[in-house]
Amino acid sequence: MADIFSSHNIDVAAPAAGAFAITPSDGTIFDQPTRALYVGAAGTIEAEMLWGGTVTFEGVPGGFMLPVRVRRVLSGTTAGFIVGLY
Repeated sequence: MADIFSSHNIDVAAPAAGAFAITPSDGTIFDQPTRALYVGAAGTIEAEMLWGGTVTFEGVPGGFMLPVRVRRVLSGTTAGFIVGLY
């Protein structure tokens, strides 16, 4: 299938072009940093941001799109069915 948008620049506001399932782990650094996280089941997200530092997002609802650039989702995460979008 031809991509009619292939000549357009990809910027931070553009839709995601790829995705991967995330299993929280303190040891796994993603091959591709995310542009956003889709959270399928409510909970807490503990993540390491792209440029360093860790952050905890409390009370993230299920079905929520969290627009963050992260390099890993840590094992203290209680949210489920997380998808990394890039």
